[in-house]
Amino acid sequence: MSKLLDEALSHQVAQSIKSKAKKPFENAYKAAVATEGSKYVQGFLVFSGQPYKPVEHGWIELGDVIIDPTFPYLQKNHKDLWYFPAQSLTVKKLKAIIDESKEDYPEDDPLPIYGKAPYEYYGDVMLGDHEYLVAYQAAEVKCREINGLENGKN
Repeated sequence: MSKLLDEALSHQVAQSIKSKAKKPFENAYKAAVATEGSKYVQGFLVFSGQPYKPVEHGWIELGDVIIDPTFPYLQKNHKDLWYFPAQSLTVKKLKAIIDESKEDYPEDDPLPIYGKAPYEYYGDVMLGDHEYLVAYQAAEVKCREINGLENGKN
């Protein structure tokens, strides 16, 4: 059973961290740090309509629910969103990776966090390992299903 988005909590967290449109990874990072017991998650988001393909996305998970601090900007019904996790990190591990990335590559944005080597591209820029491939393929199937792409509709 996949986890469900908590719309009210997503709005609440988005407001508390002052989330920004088109910054899902940054929003998820801030939300993870601000939400005790949460995990930072990167993966793919699927919804009907354009761009008719999985979208790289970040969110947090708290117990059995998804909290998406970018949700207020998506302009979609929460029931029409499907999340496909590829990588999940504790806040402690997340902070360690961000600190190391800033030290090693100060000119680069540390988010999104790449999966384990060897890397492959999934979507436009996300790099990842086998877990990314599995998540991306599952997201592609759902995207085709909800958009009727196998029937030639789009």
